[in-house]
Amino acid sequence: MPTTRTDDELARQAADEAGRALLAVRADLAAAGADARSIKDAGDRRAQEVLASLLAAERPDDAVLSEEAADDPGRLSAARVWIVDPLDGTREFSEVGGPGEDGRTDWAVHVALWQEGELVAGAVALPAAGTTYGTDEPPVRPTGAPQVIRLAVSRSRPPAFVTALAAELGAELVPMGSAGVKATSVLRDEADAYVHAGGQYEWDSAAPVVVARAAGLHTSRVDGSPLVYNRPDPTLPDLVVARPEVAGAVLDAIARVAAREGREQPPTTTPDAPAEATR
Repeated sequence: MPTTRTDDELARQAADEAGRALLAVRADLAAAGADARSIKDAGDRRAQEVLASLLAAERPDDAVLSEEAADDPGRLSAARVWIVDPLDGTREFSEVGGPGEDGRTDWAVHVALWQEGELVAGAVALPAAGTTYGTDEPPVRPTGAPQVIRLAVSRSRPPAFVTALAAELGAELVPMGSAGVKATSVLRDEADAYVHAGGQYEWDSAAPVVVARAAGLHTSRVDGSPLVYNRPDPTLPDLVVARPEVAGAVLDAIARVAAREGREQPPTTTPDAPAEATR
């Protein structure tokens, strides 16, 4: 039977349960000597199973949009839609290290709830780091304007636009793993902004965005327009998450770099191209 947990509490529970399942899968397969592809695939499957089962039990009338499940068009007429990424950062998840090593920690589980046009609850679990950020207990964000802005960027393929943006701002690039890790790095005071213009889907950003908003961070598209979720096409190719103290400077610099390239906004790739969303 459904419980009396609030949506905020359920988002955290779901992210944490999927995270525990992922840690168990990774440990078992690493001990068995499985290759990276097997670890990735098993992780995706197991986390999806956990989230689908829990949400069906706790919120049977809600729709779900997941990276690891077929898109149900019924979500477009639903009042409530859970937007989930069961395993954000499959590459990092599969890097288990050698014997006695714990593997990478910069991967995440995303769980967000969209209701009647807005994101209203969510959680981002970083299971290997033992941390979960959720709207049930909004994180306390760092405050103040830094002397040098730090931009979170993909460790494996930093977008050329973000490199140009860093030069425009005199910013420092801080490489790290998954989208959720980069977005929440602003909360950990490891970066001051995360700017992505290389192709993503709604499930890549929904949970990080609702948690960031709960903490008082700026969130938008790279042109400053609002992020809109539960659309017929779930691609949402660009994102800015930033301390409010630096958001204006970052958006102005994005516009200047785009103008020099003769564009109204930064170039983006489709999610089928090599981009962060496909990892």
